[in-house]
Amino acid sequence: SMLLGALVSKLHRGLVDIDADDIGISFPAHQTDPRTLGDVLRLHGTANRLHALTGLRWLTGMRDHVDHGGIRAVPDGAAHRVVRRRQYKTNAERLRRRRMRRHGETYEQACAQVPDSVERRVATPFVTVRSSSTGRAFSLFIEHGDCSPDPVPGAFSTYGLSRTATVPWF
Repeated sequence: SMLLGALVSKLHRGLVDIDADDIGISFPAHQTDPRTLGDVLRLHGTANRLHALTGLRWLTGMRDHVDHGGIRAVPDGAAHRVVRRRQYKTNAERLRRRRMRRHGETYEQACAQVPDSVERRVATPFVTVRSSSTGRAFSLFIEHGDCSPDPVPGAFSTYGLSRTATVPWF
């Protein structure tokens, strides 16, 4: 999971560098029990855009740890699905600190408004990545939506995720 987090962080920086909103990602080997994204990261985009990304050498330092399969065509009849970021409000202490900043409350007041019961365990797989804009590490929860026979066009974030656009699933 550490290597996958480093790989996604490097990919994020590469997508930021080429200002990409047309490259999506998927994790074909993801599972929820046990919670894992698996060991495959697949990039989806046009050949030109994928070549632009690989031209950046974003895999520098990772080549010994990855098997780069090259650019391939999507198989005929492939399903499509949304791969999106899922954000959870699970940490009571973080929510209290945020409330104290936003509402000018004391710790005791924030504790009264945000009980420990807000914490929950989630089964969504995640990677720990570092943001290129803030430099902070965070858990990026990734959810794969239901499969559909038809693609849905749209834009992707600089993490290769989208709330609405689909990627081929194979």
